[in-house]
Order: sequence, then C-alpha cells, then structure tokens
Amino acid sequence: MDLQDQLKNLFPEHTPQEPEIKKEKSDIWLQNEPIICKYEKRKGKPITILEGYTGATSDFKKLAKELKTKLSVGGSFKDDKIIIQGDYRDKIMAMLIEKGFKVKRVGG
Repeated sequence: MDLQDQLKNLFPEHTPQEPEIKKEKSDIWLQNEPIICKYEKRKGKPITILEGYTGATSDFKKLAKELKTKLSVGGSFKDDKIIIQGDYRDKIMAMLIEKGFKVKRVGG
C-alpha cells in the first residue's frame, strides 16, 4: 500500500487537485536577441559575464540584483555587463530562460 492509497483511506471524500504553475510576471523588458553568457578567469578566479542586453540600464541592474540575490553571490554591473563571481552559467541560464529570455552560452 503506497502513500496515495493510505491518504485515500484516511480522506475518502478528498479529490486531489493539480498545483497551479505560476509563471513569474516580469517587469523587465524582454528582447529578441539572446543574452550572451560567458565564463572567464580573472586573477585566477572564475567569473560569469552576461552581456548583450538592449533594454534600459535600470532593467538590467534589477536583473543583476535579482540574480545575485537568488544565487547568494557577489557581483557588479559595469559597462552594460553583469559580472557574477563564480561559475554559475547553468543556473543563470536556467533562471533567464524561465523568465522568458533567450540565452546563448559562449566559451568553455
């Protein structure tokens, strides 16, 4: 007897419902061209660089802050580039795709 059968025995009148999948409503402008996600080493330490955003600078700064908060890492925004400390390309690309961005991986 598995867990679902046990739950049906305990709560016979309950009908399970599928959870609602909430897609994040973003106030950040989405572009058609992909954002470039690349990996570099500076002074022997790995960094992830995001560049190629054509929207407003304030939107890109919001995106940088959100990424740094979700990954719990340091980073900065300079010269229309987001610099994240560490190699987080896969996680960053997954988060950006979830938001609706197109992402292109470059290097390594």
